[in-house]
Amino acid sequence: MDWLYYSILIVVQIIGLALALFQMPGLWLMLAATGVYAWVTMSRGYVGWSLVVLLILALLAEAVEFVAGGAGAKKAGASKMGMFAAMLGGIIGAILGTFVVPIPIVGTIIGACIGSFVGAMGVEYYKRQDLDHSLRVGYGAAQGRLMGILGKLAIGCVMLLVTIVVALPIGGRPTTGTVPTVLILPATTQAATQTTTLPVER
Repeated sequence: MDWLYYSILIVVQIIGLALALFQMPGLWLMLAATGVYAWVTMSRGYVGWSLVVLLILALLAEAVEFVAGGAGAKKAGASKMGMFAAMLGGIIGAILGTFVVPIPIVGTIIGACIGSFVGAMGVEYYKRQDLDHSLRVGYGAAQGRLMGILGKLAIGCVMLLVTIVVALPIGGRPTTGTVPTVLILPATTQAATQTTTLPVER
C-alpha cells in the first residue's frame, strides 16, 4: 500500500506545481499532500523532519513571487490599484494563455505576463492619461510577473525533487515489532533438568 500512497502523492505534487503557474496555492497543496502522506506512513517514518524543509521552501516561494511580482510595477511608479490590476490581469492572462498557446507551461507564462502588462497599463492610463507612464508601468509589471513565476516555479521543482527522494517508501522503520520466540521444552526434558536430591551417607 505504501507504493500506492507514494504514487498518489507524486501525482498530486505535479498537479500542485501546475496550479502554481495559475497563481493558485499549488505549493501549499504539495505541502498538504506530503503532510497527509507523512501522517499515513507515520509508523514507517519516511518523511520525518523533511516536512519542515518543505514548509520553509513554500514560504520562500511565496516571498519571492510577492517581492518580484510587485517590485517591477512599483519600481516603474505603479499605484496600489495598478499593482492589484497587474495581479488580477496575470491570473486571467495565465488561464487564457494556457488555452490560446498550445504549448504547456509556455502559454501560461506568456499569458500571465501579457495579462499583468495589460492590467497595470490600463489602470494607470485611466488614472493619469499618460501613455508613456502607463507603458512603463505595464512593462515593469510584466517583467516582475515573469521573475516571480520563474522563481516560484524553480522552488516548486525543488520541493518536488525533495518529496520524491524523502517520501520514497524504502528503508523505513518496521511496521510491527519483533515478537520474542519462547522455547517450550517437552515435559520429559524439563524433568531431566530438575535437580535430584540424593540422601547423604553418614
